[in-house]
Amino acid sequence: MFQRKLVACAVLAALSGAMPAVAQTEDSGLEVIEVTATKRTQNIQSTPVAVQAMSEKDLKDNNIGNFDDFVRYMPNVTVGGRGPGQADVFIRGMAIQPITVMLSGAQGTSPNVALYLDEQPVTAPGRNLDVYATDLERIEVLPGPQGTLFGASSQAGTVRYITKKPDTSGFEAGFTSGIASTKSGEMSNNVEAYVNLPLTDSLAFRAALYSVNKGGYIDNVAGEFTLDPAINSQVADSVKGLPSDTTYTAANNTDLIEKDFNDSFYKGGRFGVKYDINADWELLVQHTQQELGADGVFDYDPEVGDLQVQRYFPDKLRDEFSQTSWTTKGFINELEIVYTGAFLDREVEQSIDYTGYNNGGGYIPWYTCSYASDEVSHRECLDPTKGFKGQQEQTRLTQELRIATDADKALRFIGGVFYDDFDIETQDDYVYVATTELGFVPNAPISGAKNINPNARPAGVAFFNDITRTEEQIAVFGELSYDLSDQLTVTAGLRWYEIESDFAGSSNFAEKGVDGDSGRDYDASGGHTDEPLKINDTIAKFNISYQMNDDVMLYATYSEGFRPGGFNRGGGIPSANPDFPDVQVSYDTDDVTNYEFGWKAMLLDNTLRFNGNVYFIEWDNMQVSRFDPVNVSILTFIENAADSEIRGFEGDFAWQATDNLTLFGAFSYNDTELTSVNAQVIEMAPIGSSLPLTPEFQGNMRARYDWEIGDYYANWQLAAQYAGSSYSSIVASERQKQDSYHLLNASVGVEKDNWSVKLYVDNLTDERAELFINNQDDILRVSTNRPRTMGLSFSYSYY
Repeated sequence: MFQRKLVACAVLAALSGAMPAVAQTEDSGLEVIEVTATKRTQNIQSTPVAVQAMSEKDLKDNNIGNFDDFVRYMPNVTVGGRGPGQADVFIRGMAIQPITVMLSGAQGTSPNVALYLDEQPVTAPGRNLDVYATDLERIEVLPGPQGTLFGASSQAGTVRYITKKPDTSGFEAGFTSGIASTKSGEMSNNVEAYVNLPLTDSLAFRAALYSVNKGGYIDNVAGEFTLDPAINSQVADSVKGLPSDTTYTAANNTDLIEKDFNDSFYKGGRFGVKYDINADWELLVQHTQQELGADGVFDYDPEVGDLQVQRYFPDKLRDEFSQTSWTTKGFINELEIVYTGAFLDREVEQSIDYTGYNNGGGYIPWYTCSYASDEVSHRECLDPTKGFKGQQEQTRLTQELRIATDADKALRFIGGVFYDDFDIETQDDYVYVATTELGFVPNAPISGAKNINPNARPAGVAFFNDITRTEEQIAVFGELSYDLSDQLTVTAGLRWYEIESDFAGSSNFAEKGVDGDSGRDYDASGGHTDEPLKINDTIAKFNISYQMNDDVMLYATYSEGFRPGGFNRGGGIPSANPDFPDVQVSYDTDDVTNYEFGWKAMLLDNTLRFNGNVYFIEWDNMQVSRFDPVNVSILTFIENAADSEIRGFEGDFAWQATDNLTLFGAFSYNDTELTSVNAQVIEMAPIGSSLPLTPEFQGNMRARYDWEIGDYYANWQLAAQYAGSSYSSIVASERQKQDSYHLLNASVGVEKDNWSVKLYVDNLTDERAELFINNQDDILRVSTNRPRTMGLSFSYSYY
């Protein structure tokens, strides 16, 4: 009954695609914000494309900190992730199960949703930048292909973090501090502060600082692990495997047992200077620095217990980035000129328990067990503990020069040139504890390969990647709009791009008692050469909008999107099973064609906003990853494996029901279907299956009530979210059904003058949402939300 009521609320809300970014005015009605979805500043209701946004106030009202918090209020945005800094984002049902972060640098595909920090794309395979939401002006979500303006990976949509900029108009400062307690978990705390300081009439400085600590709630409990021939056929195989009298040593995790071991933190700052050069020109320079840390894991093993796992190797993540950006803009007569650029430097170090690989890895006995000899008549399997230690460095330089004509003219144009130089250097060491005792020597990378680290790896490293991926892109884009009448406008957009990507370095295998170059040089083996992969193409967008009256606009859009192809590590090597074709050296782009019809309406004397759209999407040559060491390759590979179609409907609303009560809501419905299976190697779910990680229906609703008590302003808020069931993967053998879930959040606050206090409870019913069922560590686990958390937050602002 309770769940039915929640669903009814979500459908009734059915009108809340994103906590809509609105603010109440002192008069009756709702004030909408301005967005830059078309790279022009426009009223959100006048922008003839689907846009959802959360304002600064919405972010604060809903306790938005990291990306996981934000996604809960965007029902057409889903995440396949396993903790902070380890997420893949999907929009409008265009989802494929993520590749493990242990391979995302070496073999991960480009995401199909672009993530922007102001003007720079910060998307990365398997590791989207997890920027803490301090001192943001808003977060924008642009569903559907946005490739003409935002380029590669804006295939399913674009998410943009818009920071607050220095302002010469006046001094302001403030801070927020809070504590929170999680059921059966550790305490959390946060301190965030900002200051805006006008230095002269034309020069301003702004800084934001934060330190956020989130307590753990998952326990690493005592356990033992032993090789099991009943689980891994390679162990039981009569040729490669083990005789029946083999003895086994068990791994135990005594030294790693810890309650609430998945604590995390964000700490960093942003500093900006804005200079008004003259009446027409301005310069903005910003620098952002952040360190993210996380211990433990953020998914649990249902076979072990609620919020419990058994881990045998340390799990630890440190993810640091710095971004320096610059933007200058101004006017030459009526022509606006914008030049913007940014340099991103990101370093990630992570260790992960990989002991579960014993359950599915090829050649496990070779790396874990002894062989019979004259002295030893039977075989022994030693400590099966296995772990991953990875280092990844990402550098990215982007630059864009664009021009825009007068937005008030009947014929107007915006366009420019974009350049992107993105490098990923990844070193992945796979530690097999038994190999040292078995006589494996420290393994050096293949001589002559373009390695990052030429030195031999430490003892115990049985396999490692030393790979550099580069991607250089140049693009020319433009959109031309023409007002056929005061009410009817047509827009056409094109983007030509050329991308050159390379894949160099080596993957290396240790040998028993042999110093050697055992592995693959990606400039020389399996069909790989030192020639880069080059692609170029043109994508298009067409839009027509009709302003029925001052309050209602209709629009229709045709748009195309793409994400680039790449190289397969395992390409060109014969499959282990001759019934399976060999993996190709490279995989191609996958492409999207989107048709949508939408509306934007402000009704009831500006007290009701209702925006929505319906869409049909064709997704061709979908890039799907697969690991099949038994039949194909001991290296994960990617294939253009299928085509699909998506029919959907999304909407959001905000209604000021009374002077005190405001209702917000959002929903999405997606009917996804595999229409063709082109896979030669990957064993896909059958034609007609739904795409993974996409509930058919999702919705949320929020009610906020504000009133006065003497000199105080008080408010309460209740928010409900619902997501239907979904599947975890599109690969048949990994496909698991994920149950539907509903979440409730509540808060009450008091404000007076410049300060405010809020008491809140997130996940009021202590629901365990099945967000992502995965076996990326070869042990089935469930990523879930934080248990019921009660917090107290205090804020002070000075203007």
